Amino acid sequence: MSNDEEKNVLLSVLAGIGLGAVIGAACGLLMAPKAGLETRQEIKKTAEDLKVKAEELAGQVSETVDDLVQKSRDLMDTAKTRVQQAVDAGKQAVAEKRQELEQGIEGTTEA
Repeated sequence: MSNDEEKNVLLSVLAGIGLGAVIGAACGLLMAPKAGLETRQEIKKTAEDLKVKAEELAGQVSETVDDLVQKSRDLMDTAKTRVQQAVDAGKQAVAEKRQELEQGIEGTTEA
């Protein structure tokens, strides 16, 4: 799954949670025995509070995802470097062994 897809899934989940919280809060307020104006004011205030909290949470999640993506890239770069070093060492060992064998063959044909 790509980084954009992961972010989209995470934001969709957060949006669903936020929407559920708003609907739950609105239902709770509508069922409360209060005057209509007072209930509407509470719904508005609760919705505004939830919006602010959802934006803060989305920002934090986005930062966390970005940090994880960067750490993953760093780990991949480190692993790639190590693999390349191992391949280079293997090539060097093969070249040295080939040279030893060629020298051994030349020594036996000269004798």
